[in-house]
Amino acid sequence: MRVIFMGTPDFAVPVLRAVAGAHEVVCAYTQPPRPAGRGKRDRPSPVEVAAEGLGIPVRSPASLKGSEIQAGLARLDADVAVVVAYGLLLPTPVLDAPRQGCLNVHASLLPRWRGAAPIHRAVMAGDGETGVCVMRMEAGLDTGPVLLRRAVPIGPTDTTGDLHDRLSALGAGAMVEVLDRLPDVVADPQPEDGVTYAAKIDKAEAAVDWSRPAAAVARQVNGLSPFPGAFVLRDGARLKLLRARAVDGTGAAGTVLGEGGLVVAAGDGAVEVLEVQPAGRGPMPAAVWRRGARLGDGDALT
Repeated sequence: MRVIFMGTPDFAVPVLRAVAGAHEVVCAYTQPPRPAGRGKRDRPSPVEVAAEGLGIPVRSPASLKGSEIQAGLARLDADVAVVVAYGLLLPTPVLDAPRQGCLNVHASLLPRWRGAAPIHRAVMAGDGETGVCVMRMEAGLDTGPVLLRRAVPIGPTDTTGDLHDRLSALGAGAMVEVLDRLPDVVADPQPEDGVTYAAKIDKAEAAVDWSRPAAAVARQVNGLSPFPGAFVLRDGARLKLLRARAVDGTGAAGTVLGEGGLVVAAGDGAVEVLEVQPAGRGPMPAAVWRRGARLGDGDALT
């Protein structure tokens, strides 16, 4: 099939590679380069880098609303467009241009967690499973009918980063399976019950409040890892907490319990922090950081 690929971040790259290995990707659309790094130089998106490495022409318009942009896309004479975390609105002429429409890989079990941050929200809500859906796109926000869904469990210490990689690979296989079955695959309308929205993550959500129940704190830590990273302040600097689980324990909220690992009392139970990242350093086991910080039983971590 002649495929237009539309995506921007790392999550989309495995899907691009899988589709390009099975079909003809005639062009990749991605968001324009953005300033990044200490020098704030324009950096191409991961999809642009991957597409160029595969020899696929790249277009990076700032918007798809212009008639010339839309006409150029239509001239590609594509059978289908594959859309993965593109980040730009697709106007109706773009949705209608490919013969088989536009298909999207969405990282949730629709209709749960429509919107911007489905992986983060699934972990933070304590969902037992998540997954990917291949959806036929329409004008609404993630409202289109689903052609294929695949589920995976969320473990007690799974982070958003863990699930990001797992779901990206799962979505790549699912999209190729759907493309291979077009046009015969049946699209099921999403049910009206069970709709939830995954709001964009606000950095204000990242500060840890140990007075909350341990399960909620652990989900916050795992759901915001690796970005933006739940944190506490230690000697005026941010200490990111990257992986945690709820455990038994009692004590004043925010105090370290016992010796050895890093277990912190919460409002109800305790949180075992498994991995941290001090300011200016890389991730490390929490127990190693605790020894260096010389935190004793009963000391505060706030």
